[in-house]
Amino acid sequence: MSYLKVSGVCSVLPAPRRHALLLLPAAPLSAPKFRSGRHRRLTFARAAGNVEPRRLGSFTRTRHRPPALHSTRAGIPPSSACIETRLVGEDARLQNVHTDGREARIKKQLQQVELSPSSYDTAWVAMVPLPGSPGTPCFPQCVEWILLNQQDDGSWGINEFRSSANKDILSSTLACVLALKKWNVGHEHMRRGLHFIGRNFSIVMDEQIAAPIGFNVIFPGMLRQAITMGLQFPVRQTDIDVILHLWEMEVKRFVNGKIYGIDAKKSCGREAYMAYVAEGLGNLLDWNEVMKFQRKNGSLFNSPSTTAAALICNYDDKALGYLNLVVSKFGSAVPTVYPLNIYCQLSMVDSLEKIGISHHFSTEVKGILDMTYSFWLQRDEEIMLDVATCAMAFRLLRMNGYDVSSDELSHIAEASAFHDSLQGYLNDTKSILELYRASKVTVSEDELILDNLGSWSGSLLTQKLFSDGFPRISTYAEVEYALKFPFYATLERLEHKRNIEHFDARDSHMMNTEYLPCHVNQELLSLAVEDFTFSQSIYRDELQYLDSWVKENKLDQLQFARQKLTYCYLSAAATIFPPELSDARMSWAKNAVLTTVVDDFFDIGGSKEELENLIALVEKWDEHHKDDFYSEQVKIVFCALYTTVNQLGSMASAVQNRCVRNHLIETWLQLLRSMMTETKWQVTQYVPTVEEYMTNGVVSFALGPIVLPALYFVGEKISECVVKDQEHSELFRVMSTCGRLLNDIQGFEREGSEGKLNSVSLLVLHSGGSMSVEGAKKAIEKNIVTSRRDLLRLVLKEDTVVPRACKELFWKMCKILHLFYFQTDGFSSPKEMASAVDAVINEPLKLSS
Repeated sequence: MSYLKVSGVCSVLPAPRRHALLLLPAAPLSAPKFRSGRHRRLTFARAAGNVEPRRLGSFTRTRHRPPALHSTRAGIPPSSACIETRLVGEDARLQNVHTDGREARIKKQLQQVELSPSSYDTAWVAMVPLPGSPGTPCFPQCVEWILLNQQDDGSWGINEFRSSANKDILSSTLACVLALKKWNVGHEHMRRGLHFIGRNFSIVMDEQIAAPIGFNVIFPGMLRQAITMGLQFPVRQTDIDVILHLWEMEVKRFVNGKIYGIDAKKSCGREAYMAYVAEGLGNLLDWNEVMKFQRKNGSLFNSPSTTAAALICNYDDKALGYLNLVVSKFGSAVPTVYPLNIYCQLSMVDSLEKIGISHHFSTEVKGILDMTYSFWLQRDEEIMLDVATCAMAFRLLRMNGYDVSSDELSHIAEASAFHDSLQGYLNDTKSILELYRASKVTVSEDELILDNLGSWSGSLLTQKLFSDGFPRISTYAEVEYALKFPFYATLERLEHKRNIEHFDARDSHMMNTEYLPCHVNQELLSLAVEDFTFSQSIYRDELQYLDSWVKENKLDQLQFARQKLTYCYLSAAATIFPPELSDARMSWAKNAVLTTVVDDFFDIGGSKEELENLIALVEKWDEHHKDDFYSEQVKIVFCALYTTVNQLGSMASAVQNRCVRNHLIETWLQLLRSMMTETKWQVTQYVPTVEEYMTNGVVSFALGPIVLPALYFVGEKISECVVKDQEHSELFRVMSTCGRLLNDIQGFEREGSEGKLNSVSLLVLHSGGSMSVEGAKKAIEKNIVTSRRDLLRLVLKEDTVVPRACKELFWKMCKILHLFYFQTDGFSSPKEMASAVDAVINEPLKLSS
C-alpha cells in the first residue's frame, strides 16, 4: 500500500490524505563528526583538545566595528581597562525596522491557525444529500464553490508553486467531477475536468510519484464510481482496466483478511485503515465497524471527506453535526482536516525552536503550551488519539517545564500497541521518530515507559535506516541524525544553522501534520535567516574583541598555555546565542580561556612555589603587592585573573544592584585550591577514596568560574540567598559530576599511562579485585545517565529558587560536555573544530534552492 512521501519525507499520521498541506522544515540533513584529540587533565577547557587555533584575521573583516575599549572600573588598573561597548542595541534597533511586520504576521498565525480550503474534501461534503431528500444537496454552497473554483487547465486543487499535476490534484479533480455529476450541474466543468484527468492519467500509474495515503484505494474507487455514473474518460480502456484491477486486488486483500481472517492476526490498524480510505470502498465496508472510529466531535479522523463518505452511505446525526459545524465555520470550502489547531501550533512551536527564533515569540509560545497542557490534563482526543501529536506534546511540554507524566504514553509504550494503530499499520516514519524523541526527555530512572518506548522505536528507526526501500534523502538524514546525536549532546546554534539551511518552505504534506500556509513558512525562514546572519555579525565582533583581550593580558605569551580562544568562545556563542546576551557570552568565554590557562599552569607550567604563590595572591586579592610575584608567569596569570574578575564583577554588580565580586573571587579560589589538592595527591602518590576524589573533582573540573558568573548576565536577579541555596549547589554538583565522569571514561587509558588516577581506576583499586575496568566504566556510565536525568529534572522543575533562565545555563554546559566527550576524550579534531567554529561564527548560511 503506497503512502505519502513528499521529498522523501514519510508523513505523520493519522490524517486525511487529500489536499497538500505545507510542511514545516525537516530535521537536520547532516551532522558534524567529532573525533578525539589530546586531553591532558581535568577541566572543561581541556575538552576542546590540543589544537592550535585559527588565526583571527578572517574574523576581522566584518560589517560592524569592533567594540570600543574604554573607561575603568573600581579596583582595576587603568592600563588594564577593557570594558567593551556593545553595538548590539544599536544594530538590533535597525534590524527591528525590518522584522516587526514579519513577527506580527507570525504571531497572528501562532494565535490562530489558518487552514486553507481543500477541493477534495469540499467535493465530498458537497456530495452529502439533504436528510430525507436524496435529490437535494445538504450543502449547496459547497457545490457552488466547486463551480466557481475550477482552474484554467480544468483541474481543482491548490497548486501553490505551479508545479506539474500530481496525484493529489488528480484526486481533487475527480472528486469535484463526481460531485457535479451527482447533482447534474456544471456539464462544461465536468468535461474540462475529465480532459484534465485524461491528459495526466499516466501520473496515476506511475508508482515513483508521491501519492496521498490510500491513493491506490481511493482514486480507483472514485474512478469505478464515475464509470458507474456514466462518465467517460478520454483514456485508453486498458489503462483504466489496470487501475481497476489494482483496486480489486487491494479490496480482495482486505476481504480475505476479514473472511479467512485468522482472527488472531486481525489488526486494529488494518481496520482503522479501511475506515480511513472509506471514500474508495463505499458500501463494501461494514459501516458499524467503521463508525467505531468516530470521534466525540462526530468525525472520522477529523476528516471532512471521510466523514462525508460515511454519512452518504450510513446516516449519522453526529457525523452530520460535525459537517454542519465545519461548513458553518469555514463557509463554502472546508479544510482537509479539522480540528487541527493543537498539532499545527505545536509543530510551529517546534519549528521556531529548531531554527532558533522562539525567543521572539515567548508570549505566544507560552499561550500555546498553556492551552496544550490544559488539553493534556483533560486527555483530549485531539492529542491522545494521534501518536505523533501525543509524543510531540509530551516532549515540548516537558522541555518547557510543564508537569507531564510519562504514564500518559502507556497506550503506546509497547511496539505491539503501535503496530496495532493506523500509524503502525502504515509503518509511518515520522510518528516513530516523534516517539523516539519523546522517549529521550526522561528525568527519572523510574520512567520505564520512556525507556521501553526508546528501545523499540530506536530499533525500528535503525531497521529503516538499513532498509533498501527507505528513501535516502531528507527522512533518512533526519533519522540518522536523531539516532547518532541525542538532544543532550548538541550545540544549539549548529542545530539552528542546519535546520535553517534545509528548511523548505515549499515542502508539502497531504495530512494533518505540520501544516502552515506557504507564506508563513517563508516568513519563518526569512526571520530565521535575518536573525542568524545578524547574530553572526555580533559573534565576529565579540571574537575580535576577545582576541585583543587575550593579547592585552599577555596570555598569548605564556608558552605552557594552549591557545584555545575560538573553541572557548564557540561553546558560548553556540549555546548562549541571542545577540542581546553578549555580556553572558563574554563572561563565559573569558573565564573558559582563563580556566584553560590555569589548568595548564597547574598541569605542566608551574612549579610548586609558583602554584602556591598564585593561590596566595588570589587570597590577598586587593591586598597584593607588586613585589609579591614569584615569577613573570605568575604575574601574567594573576593579573589576567585580577583584571578580568574585577571587570566582570563590576558589570555583574551593576546588573544585580548588589556587589557580587566576592562571589566570583571565591569561585576562583575554590578552583585553585582543588587543583592544588590534586597536585599534592599526585606528588605524594596518595590514593583518595572515590568519594574524596569526586568531592574535589566536581570543583577541579573548572566549570564554576565559567558557568556561575554568567548566571548574573541572563536577565534575572539573583540574590545572595539564591546563590547559597541548596538548589544552586545541587545544580552545580550534578552538572560537574556529568563532566567529571565523562572525562574520566574517555581519558582513562591516557591518564593511566601518565600514572594518574581517576574514578575508573579508583573504582577498580578499591574493589579489591572484584571489579574490572569495563565493569567500572559501565558503573560510571550509569552514574552519568542518572546525573544527567537529575540535572534535567532540576532544570525543568517549576517554581524553584533558581530562575529558569539561570538553570538553563547548567543544562547548556551539560550538553556541551556530552558533545565534547561524545566518542573520545575531547572535541578536538582540528578540521572538525575549525568547521564548527566557522559554521557558527564565520560562514554565511547556504540556503537550499
